[in-house]
Amino acid sequence: MSIEEKFKNIITNGYHFSGSNIVLGAAVLDKKPLENTQVKLPLSTVNRHGLIAGATGTGKTKTLQYFAESLSENGVGVLMMDVKGDVSGLAKAGSENPKITERHRLIGKEWKPQNFPVELLTISDEKGARMRATVSEFGPVLFSKMLELNDNQAGVVSLIFKYCDDKQLPLLDIKDFRKVLQHLTTDGKDEIKDYGLISTASAGVIMRKLVELEEQGAEKFFGEVSFEVEDLIRKTPDGKGYINIIRLCDIQSKPKLFSTFMLCLLAEVYEKFPESGDKGLPKLVIFIDEAHLIFREASKALLEQIETIIKLIRSKGVGIYFCTQSPDDIPEEILGQLGLKIQHALRAFTAKDRKAINLVAQNYPLTEFYKVDTLLTELGIGEALVTVLGENGAPTPLAHTLMCAPSSRMDILTTAEQDELIQRSEIAAIYNQTVDRVSAYEMLSNKIQQQTEPEIIEQPKQVQQPVQRTSAKQEKSMIEQISSNPLAKTLFREVTRGLLGVLIGKPQRRSSRNSFF
Repeated sequence: MSIEEKFKNIITNGYHFSGSNIVLGAAVLDKKPLENTQVKLPLSTVNRHGLIAGATGTGKTKTLQYFAESLSENGVGVLMMDVKGDVSGLAKAGSENPKITERHRLIGKEWKPQNFPVELLTISDEKGARMRATVSEFGPVLFSKMLELNDNQAGVVSLIFKYCDDKQLPLLDIKDFRKVLQHLTTDGKDEIKDYGLISTASAGVIMRKLVELEEQGAEKFFGEVSFEVEDLIRKTPDGKGYINIIRLCDIQSKPKLFSTFMLCLLAEVYEKFPESGDKGLPKLVIFIDEAHLIFREASKALLEQIETIIKLIRSKGVGIYFCTQSPDDIPEEILGQLGLKIQHALRAFTAKDRKAINLVAQNYPLTEFYKVDTLLTELGIGEALVTVLGENGAPTPLAHTLMCAPSSRMDILTTAEQDELIQRSEIAAIYNQTVDRVSAYEMLSNKIQQQTEPEIIEQPKQVQQPVQRTSAKQEKSMIEQISSNPLAKTLFREVTRGLLGVLIGKPQRRSSRNSFF
């Protein structure tokens, strides 16, 4: 048996799956694509997470784009972090190209231009449906971690949340939290004797941290209407999953906000999605482009939380895929959790680069057909080394792969096309509402004004009454009444928290029907 026949048998047997699968490309030996040697990924293992890596210009973003298309065609919801702004073309069909046609002829898979259902989302000034959360929905544990507070300062945050719960003061945005902190360290000192005292030093540190967070644009992230993660797994009438693109082009200089946002999102998905085990199709796949931004300047506590959620979230039918230039950008603890590995070319300009390539080569299954460390520097554009998890959970043989090309436009949408897409969006009409209802800031300001001006005894007519606590039976009735009203959902959710209590071993204070987004 020749080397080529032996290789074809290994690839054919290694990538033969009984269930539904995604064709990633064709196996290559001695720089030649081989017929009938398709490299595939079983859909049943998509929730085992993965890595797409490679130097700039090697085709990893197009691999990401094709992967998202394939999942959408199979009815799987997709969430993409678009840091560079170059994947919005998924909403438009691609153009015929002789090179693409020839590539797919070699792969043995027909190529046809096609567009996909896309939603543009944003947490900043980019265009799209806004993803927001209220401060109250974060809860004291996560809010403290975001501010990188020590135990004493975190205790102050918990005190403030407890006080607001007892006094029924909604904490919607940062100005609400700041107002309560100011009140409890000045005129309201006597109101917290039963809770404990707040030192001036702790209050000062928290104030400075709030300013730092606001400078990264957090005021656009905190508020209403809160985003519902269930909207990420919507389908079109013909069964395609929506590809949700979070536009983050202006977030690269704000790593703390990005890391916190990602942790909140993953935690919320983990909380809201039911257990599904490892069987069947995944519900949602999250692609994190320029993944190093999550981990840059992230605190140790934040990294530990992200690692914990990644370990647990696959049982919810959720897969997470990191896209970055080098595997070194991902912490080893998280890298060890990944199943699929798609490695595009790496560049070796320095001794440090060559050392890194040798380490990367050692992370792949042993093979007699490739000299991996050398091949990593010789891969062409749109070529990659691939290994996936088979249906039995074991890694497949390493394959030098000619990757499939996207069917959608391999370019960005124009400004007019973006505007048109947002105007047609059903969820943008809901989440882009500007809502600034009466909350802790207004309530405390009004209280202070009444104390300084005793003659004013009537409440302003526009002041909204705080949410009242209800019995379990009343609560169920309320849920049924508000199930179709997103703003009412946020109002009901804002005083219910405890999500991260499950993840970090602390008791939940309330039932968790809320959404962080």
